[in-house]
Amino acid sequence: MSNLEGQQAPSFTLEGSDGKRHSLSDYKGKNVILYFYPKDDTPGCTKEACGFRDSIDSVTNSNAVVLGVSKDGVESHNQFIDKYNLPFTLLSDPETKVMQAYGAWGERKNMEGKTVEGAIRSTVVIGPDGKVLRQWTPVANAEEHPREVLQFLQQ
Repeated sequence: MSNLEGQQAPSFTLEGSDGKRHSLSDYKGKNVILYFYPKDDTPGCTKEACGFRDSIDSVTNSNAVVLGVSKDGVESHNQFIDKYNLPFTLLSDPETKVMQAYGAWGERKNMEGKTVEGAIRSTVVIGPDGKVLRQWTPVANAEEHPREVLQFLQQ
């Protein structure tokens, strides 16, 4: 899997939990935390989403937005947002094209140690100019990861 750091971030347009289509170009001039996760309302994904939720003021103060991406549909995203009061948009990538472009879809080990194809928990921080500033693939600890991203932004 190639490292995207220093490269122009792959462009995308995906349907968001807010009913709008979101493109990377919509966020020009801002830092974008684009995080990829396997499934709404599962233990690790919930901890990660709530970590970003809990640090949203610091994220905003860093001229950044958070966008979560998974294969789940908008209805599932909205239930997840409502259940955990998430203050950011979740994007639906049912065909996994954006996930693939960012190295967030492919072979990984599941809980039983078997190799399966699926989502790879990962994150990229995209700068105001559209270049990838930092990439974490795979994310080592879903619960701690939002703090790690925030520390990077505040450097």
